[in-house]
Amino acid sequence: MFENLKDFAGLMGQAKQLQEKAEQLKDELARKTVEADAGAGAVRVVMNGRFELLRVRFDRAMLTTLMGEGDAADHAMVEELTASAVNAAVAKAQGLIRGELAKITGGMKIPGLEKLLGG
Repeated sequence: MFENLKDFAGLMGQAKQLQEKAEQLKDELARKTVEADAGAGAVRVVMNGRFELLRVRFDRAMLTTLMGEGDAADHAMVEELTASAVNAAVAKAQGLIRGELAKITGGMKIPGLEKLLGG
């Protein structure tokens, strides 16, 4: 019976360490960035590992080529490209989180840990 208590105490200690590492990782992810683009670079976004959009850049020359005279349909295309670039950055940020989690867990899948980090 006491052996089970020892195992449980050890498991609780590991869980606490993992939670502390997860908190540290949240801070690290806020500093790490991913970049994605759409429309062959016409729209480029930068996002951190906490899914915060940091920058949106529009390549004016590229957009001028894509938009021509700039009617409403062209503006809709720029909006679609922006959404596409943001979604690509989200996917990259999720990959960043999975990679960082694999480092701290040794590849072990722990249910709910990704949610703790905002993934």
